[in-house]
Amino acid sequence: MTNTLDVITFGEAMMLLVADRPGPLELAQAFYKRTAGAETNVAIGLARLGLKVGWASRLGTDSMGRYLLAAMTHEGIDCSHVVCDASQPTGFQFKGCVTDGSDPPVEYHRKGSAASHMGVADIDEAWLLGARHLHATGVFAAVSGTTLPAAAKTMDLMRAAGRSVSFDPNLRPTLWATPELMRSAINDLATRADWVLPGLEEGRFLTGKDTPESIATFYRQRGARLVVVKLGREGAYFDSDSATGYVAGFPVSKVVDTVGAGDGFAVGVISALLDGLSVPAAVRRGAWIGARAVQVLGDSEGLPTRAQLNEAGL
Repeated sequence: MTNTLDVITFGEAMMLLVADRPGPLELAQAFYKRTAGAETNVAIGLARLGLKVGWASRLGTDSMGRYLLAAMTHEGIDCSHVVCDASQPTGFQFKGCVTDGSDPPVEYHRKGSAASHMGVADIDEAWLLGARHLHATGVFAAVSGTTLPAAAKTMDLMRAAGRSVSFDPNLRPTLWATPELMRSAINDLATRADWVLPGLEEGRFLTGKDTPESIATFYRQRGARLVVVKLGREGAYFDSDSATGYVAGFPVSKVVDTVGAGDGFAVGVISALLDGLSVPAAVRRGAWIGARAVQVLGDSEGLPTRAQLNEAGL
């Protein structure tokens, strides 16, 4: 089968409303519109690097849905498998403005959203298998009881067809009934992936292990060909069939907003591996993009173009 797309991802996009000033959300007087969503952040980042990206989702036909669809289309993303449903609303969220690198206050309004009604029936197998790679995260799986089996099936279909699959746990505890259920479901999904990309604290919670090496071993023993444990400003540790080691983080003069850094890291690793680079080079690219992401306000504003990537020699 000829690959018509490089990467496909399934996930919920939300309209992001960022406060105009630091402080409690209720004191904000105005909000700036942005896009939000772990999977869509990665889709945008990969598209900016020139990869052919497809995104499957559901949106309402409300103004927020129209805004998101236009934004994703503008990025050059294939949105042919985004269903616009007049009977369901588009999810949105409020995010506080932070300038000191702390975690911003966030309020989600996504219950009953159009995307939460996605399920296995939304999988177009021919379209999915027309891609070289699938990127999945724990967020889409957590949105509802129907998105979890959809996430598992997309991963199984791609693995069975010999395509590569990346998985970012991207834990969202408030979306799961219990921490135990979250741990079980996320680890089950991780066994369906080739490349697993946990953060250090995520890995500790999910595996019960303390060190980057032992966390990576946990997933390697369960079938992952590559595990990259993100270490924040310290960089990352990787364990793969070809090599293991650490990659240092890139210096950041000022951390503005940490949201989206992990998605930026995923963009770097996925794009580099699909470009045919070595694992250490892919992790280095991921660390560089992650460092860019924390220096701007917004989830995708720091994601580079291919020209910027080339200028950095990555």
